[in-house]
Amino acid sequence: MTSLPPTILPATIWRGLAEAHEERADFLTSGHRARKASGERHAIDDFLYDYYGTRPAQLRRWHPGVGTGLEPGPAGAAPHEQWRWYAADADGVVRLDVTAYLADRSESVRFIHRLLTAIASRPAFTGCLGLHEWAMVYRQREHRHPLPLRLGQDGTDAVVESFQIRCTHFDAFRFFTPEAVGLNRLQPTRATQVDLDQPGCLHASMDCHKWATKLGPAVPGDLALDCFELARDIRLLDMRASPYDLSSYGQSAVAIETPEGRAEYVARQREFSHRAGELRARLISVCAALLDVSTPGRLAVPSAVVESSVA
Repeated sequence: MTSLPPTILPATIWRGLAEAHEERADFLTSGHRARKASGERHAIDDFLYDYYGTRPAQLRRWHPGVGTGLEPGPAGAAPHEQWRWYAADADGVVRLDVTAYLADRSESVRFIHRLLTAIASRPAFTGCLGLHEWAMVYRQREHRHPLPLRLGQDGTDAVVESFQIRCTHFDAFRFFTPEAVGLNRLQPTRATQVDLDQPGCLHASMDCHKWATKLGPAVPGDLALDCFELARDIRLLDMRASPYDLSSYGQSAVAIETPEGRAEYVARQREFSHRAGELRARLISVCAALLDVSTPGRLAVPSAVVESSVA
């Protein structure tokens, strides 16, 4: 795989892209920012900010991405010159300093490339039915969210016991209740993440946002926001298919305990898998472009290198 072709953007172009990016980011985070100002919590949307550590200010900062330079304008060099991992050449063109970036982030880039490439190589499994959320409240009287259960505790437990749970994603599995752990067909660990993550998993698809955030300035702004928007859309389905009653948020249930609900869930899961596949391919290209600069042909990561969760 070769590096992305270098591009140099005139100041009039990149400034317009930056402004449009800021407007889009502000729109996507407006609800969260308003709630935070008033101290209001939101069981659906807060996940993107609490679990993934998303910061609206960071999300609205536009980056051109690896391989793209920014020409100086009448006011001088692009402000990116003062940002971490950027540098200007003799002509005043500012771009990501890949050497400096990889000096700090090479292990993360290699892990992300290895993981995303492995996920992309597998067929999508769409038979999990979102039961991970049900397993997180199985036989528990106290729950993470202050919301009632649609079927009550006994009804929720009965649903868990009536299906085979087949969760492949460690960062969902690690929140299973102790009583639910043994009910899962697999026992994912952090060390087996690269071996088990698959493109049909809602959480693996949401994690495109996680990896875009970790790659930071190497990721073009539009790709970063596309990943965030996908995660936001998936999170809504994740909760609508959960055992929680979301009527207080004006959201109806995707009742996976019924044939109609299961059909709806699988159809949406396939749609998200397709969207995530396109974004994942773009993230893989970003990683490859970074790695090709310094170590062409050496993209493998030692199995001992693992990435910590952004929990």
